[in-house]
Amino acid sequence: MSKVVLITGGSSGIGKAIGEFLFHKGFTVYGTSRNPEKITNSLFPLIALDVRNTESIKEAVAKVIALSKRLDVVINNAGVGITGPIEEIPTAEIKNNFETNFFGPIEVIKAVLPQMREQNSGLIINITSIAGYMGLPYRGVYSASKGALEIVTEAISMEVKPFGINVVNVAPGDFATNIASGRYHAPVIQGSAYEVTYGNTLQQMNEHVDSGSNPNEMAMAIYQIINTQQPKLHYKVGAFMQKFSIVLKRVLPDRVYERMLMKHYKL
Repeated sequence: MSKVVLITGGSSGIGKAIGEFLFHKGFTVYGTSRNPEKITNSLFPLIALDVRNTESIKEAVAKVIALSKRLDVVINNAGVGITGPIEEIPTAEIKNNFETNFFGPIEVIKAVLPQMREQNSGLIINITSIAGYMGLPYRGVYSASKGALEIVTEAISMEVKPFGINVVNVAPGDFATNIASGRYHAPVIQGSAYEVTYGNTLQQMNEHVDSGSNPNEMAMAIYQIINTQQPKLHYKVGAFMQKFSIVLKRVLPDRVYERMLMKHYKL
């Protein structure tokens, strides 16, 4: 029997790449999208789901279970980027980012746990970010939302392990996807104290995404995790220096690491 996989945010980018890879490997794959009727080129079924809407989540999960009678792997991939000086990002946008990147995945987990507990098996994979391991300038809200998901995953992992359920984090670096076009950008305000530094950093961030790794690297990593009997809690996928930056944060004094980041972003 092929494993049943549910991927939030499965209509584009990393989610789509993971779904297509698993589909070709023989998995039963369901993706989600806020507007699945607009997607005409998906290899696997797309179900309507908005991670900011709890009822939407419950309905989507119930539909998958009704169709396949089980749910083996859930990949919390739906997420949104946000950039800007903390001082200038509207509070409503900060809250919206956490609704999507943090509270949404928690609601998905709540919705799927009863089925997985009944099966006495299951794997939940939370897609976080290497940015979640450090506070990055002008990406502080994004770093915080992904870092929060990393930490809460550690707690949930211990809570559900007695039921035969594994929970893991996968933190990608920069991948060539459309995340830059979909994220909220606080405007570069003429005359702002942050005009020059934020403008330069924003351009640098977009260049990193455009020249990022192939999303298929994430798909292969997810496939290997699914086929690992005892998966690790934390995985990092991306360029060597992006992954190595996490190691440096552990070993360097805080202010030394801060100066290193400021030099990298030309601050």
